[in-house]
Amino acid sequence: MRLKLAEALLLRADRRRTFEQLRNRAQAAARYQEGEEPPEDANALLVEAEEALDELETLIRRVNNTNSVTTLADGRTLTAALAERDVLALRYALLSGLADAGAGNAQGRVGRQMRSELRVLTAVPVSELRDRADTVAQHHRELDALIQQANWNTDLAEV
Repeated sequence: MRLKLAEALLLRADRRRTFEQLRNRAQAAARYQEGEEPPEDANALLVEAEEALDELETLIRRVNNTNSVTTLADGRTLTAALAERDVLALRYALLSGLADAGAGNAQGRVGRQMRSELRVLTAVPVSELRDRADTVAQHHRELDALIQQANWNTDLAEV
């Protein structure tokens, strides 16, 4: 049975969660009081956690290999598209955060209360920043849809 890239991504996330749970359980069972039984066998949990890490490493290698050889319709590799998507998310956060700050929407912000107080001025073009943020968000959604489509249409490469 061929595994699709999207399925491998789901498995990768599951392996990470499993590892984190096993790590936490092993750490919790690493010490116990004299005269009591440990809640779980920390050594057995360690073995399970290492097995989960081995599976995770294999999945990461296969996903990365697949991303580097898979191309989208415009000729970009999936790796390049993922990098662009990540930067678009950061760019959106930058633009929308700056627009919010300029509009006075920052947490803890208190507006002018009395006429004699100094006015607070906006140093950035809030409307323009919001328009740019909307454009970036739209581009992010469109690119994400292309990436998701590729994930479900692409077979996972062997290592």
